[in-house]
Amino acid sequence: MDSIFLKANAKINLSLDVLGKRDDGYHEVKMIMQSINLHDEVFMQITEDGIEVSCNKHWVPSGSGNIAYKAAELLMKKYGVKKGVKIKIIKNIPVAAGLAGGSADAAAVIKGINKLFSLNLSQKELMNLGKDIGADVPFCLKGGTVLSEGIGEMLTPTKPFQNVNILLVKPKISVSTPWVYKNLNIKNISERPDTEGILNAIKNEDIVYVAKNMKNVLETVTVNRYRVIQEIKNKLIKYGALGSIMSGSGPTVFGIFENKKKAYFAYEKVKNSRWQCFMTETLCEER
Repeated sequence: MDSIFLKANAKINLSLDVLGKRDDGYHEVKMIMQSINLHDEVFMQITEDGIEVSCNKHWVPSGSGNIAYKAAELLMKKYGVKKGVKIKIIKNIPVAAGLAGGSADAAAVIKGINKLFSLNLSQKELMNLGKDIGADVPFCLKGGTVLSEGIGEMLTPTKPFQNVNILLVKPKISVSTPWVYKNLNIKNISERPDTEGILNAIKNEDIVYVAKNMKNVLETVTVNRYRVIQEIKNKLIKYGALGSIMSGSGPTVFGIFENKKKAYFAYEKVKNSRWQCFMTETLCEER
């Protein structure tokens, strides 16, 4: 094998709670993460030497500033890979959107390097390497429906919440995750997600309960700064979503729909020149 093609799937948060700030500066979180079918396409090819990254979006870094480059460099140095690799990314996941697009690309590259150079590392070993690249990378390597705790590194798989219809809407703004956490006042969080209740509803395949009880405490920061996020949430509910919240640190908002027909109806109603809209669905764990 001298080349490989991989899908790098985005994620959403069915719930996101921040429990406190740790002494090391990181925040303690408790959240339910979910893979979705929206994905970047990653093409990798063995070369004689060096690491080369290219992307169809000109604003995405092509060198060592790209998280995919860092992922390749980490594995190739650690395991003494003598050849090089060319990485081409077709970007479909919006950037700086709360969907872990960069982390998904890095996870795909880690899997690709493992296969191309026959490193034969287990998923657990790959996930341990991934956490040195970014907090969301271990989840993107695993995929599916997962309870994430600690600083995001403690992952517990749950029953799959798969084949659920999702409509994503991203306004034309980008949000910095460090800025959101810096401005988060934990004392001001009055409503927190019922994480255990949502997990139980996932187990019982109760989509309605999940949708109506989703909550993201980071909205206390982001919605106050960007009113368009609340506008999108309201429109998704108006046009038939069972529930709607912001994913991650935003600004992407998603709605859960009972079926594809209702999701498409909402898609037709909310799509406009100001927002990017994507119809997609949830996925089970990577195999």
